[in-house]
Formats: sequence, structure tokens, C-alpha cells
Amino acid sequence: MRQDNRPYWIKKLDKRINRFYVNHFLSPQFKSFGKGSAVFKPRFVKVFGANVSIGKFPTIIGEQDAFIQLTSWDVGEWEGEIAIGDYALISPGVRILAAKRVSIGDACMFGHGAYITDSDWHGIYDRTEVVGSPKEVVLEKNVWIGDSAIVCKGVTIGENSIIGAGSVVTKDVPKNSVYAGNPAKLVKELNEGEFVSRESFFSDPKKLADDFDMLDRYTLAKNSTFSWIKSLIFRDKSH
Repeated sequence: MRQDNRPYWIKKLDKRINRFYVNHFLSPQFKSFGKGSAVFKPRFVKVFGANVSIGKFPTIIGEQDAFIQLTSWDVGEWEGEIAIGDYALISPGVRILAAKRVSIGDACMFGHGAYITDSDWHGIYDRTEVVGSPKEVVLEKNVWIGDSAIVCKGVTIGENSIIGAGSVVTKDVPKNSVYAGNPAKLVKELNEGEFVSRESFFSDPKKLADDFDMLDRYTLAKNSTFSWIKSLIFRDKSH
């Protein structure tokens, strides 16, 4: 990881610019966009269609080489919908596509490059058929989808369950279980009542924000404006 050479005031300014972009350019693309969002590199979050909503306190992380794509297909007879609950974590490269409905519960987490779809996007026999035969996808609360995993149409994943990296999920997954592989199969059953979800982070949002601000002040305290400019001009392995 590259060293952050920015002085505190520059990082603070970056955050304000980022918030302006989210409020004026990104959130209006959603049907509804919850309060308390943390969106990193929002220029690399792409929303298509009028029926994409997300709840409060989402964490969304875009990257230049790994765009996030949220698409509700609402053309002709199709009225796709993506409904994401509160406290979601959406990592770089995540794609969620809906021609019918993708429903995601609270506190769900998506690893890098995860793909969720409710359609084949072409007919099996008629390859000119644009959508095919969509079937609703449901992720119950506190589901964790690993890096590059694929969740196919018609699947329901139960509460607290985990899908391993690179897995392909074609059938329902019961709650409190770990599935992995292609096709995904049961690896482990989880104990009930032992889960702490992302919701716990946000029990006191102001304190959380103050803690992060204090961390920034501490870690960037020795960075000067001059050293930051110097690091931009004369780059080395630490910059």
C-alpha cells in the first residue's frame, strides 16, 4: 500500500469534494439513497435504470479498474428492481443486474468482483431474446458473498450464510451455512446466535465519524503541504 502523504487539511478537502459528488451526481441516480453513506471513488460507481435503491449507512468502494455496476433493466415489458438494505458493504468490481427483482437484506457484504443476477440475459434457444426468463434473487440479512462469486437467478441465500470466493450458486442456500465451489455445496454449518453484523458499527454514527477523524489527524500529523507536493513530483516506491 502506498503511503498517504497528504496533510490532514487536504484529506479533509478531498472528503468534502467526494461528498459533494455523491450528493449531487451519484445519489440522484438511485430511486432512494439512505443517509450516512461512505462512498469511496464514487466516479467509478455506475447506476443504470430507475429502480435501484439502497438503505442507510452503506459503504461503497469504487476503483478505476473495477467499476461497480448496478443495473435495473426497465425496458419494454421488464421492470427490474434492485433493493439493497441498510449497512451494505459493496466492494470494487461488484455487479448486480435485475430484470425482475434482486432483494438484498440488511448488513450484507459483497467481495471484490461478486456478480448477482436474476436472469440469463439471453434465451437458451433464442439467442436474440434479450432477457430470457428471469427469476427473483433474495439475499437475507447478514449474507457475505466472497470475491468473484456468482449468484444465479432464482436463488435464495439464507440469513448469515457465507458464499466462498469464486463459487457459483445455482440453488438455494439455507441460513447459517458456508457454501463454496462450482456448483456451490455445503462446506460448514454455522452456530446460531454468535453473529455480530455490520449494523453494530453504526450504533453511534457520530462517535464513529469522530473516531475516524481522530485517526486521520494522528496518522497524517507529520505530513506537510510541502512534503505532499514533493511526493507528487518526485515519486519513489513509498509514494
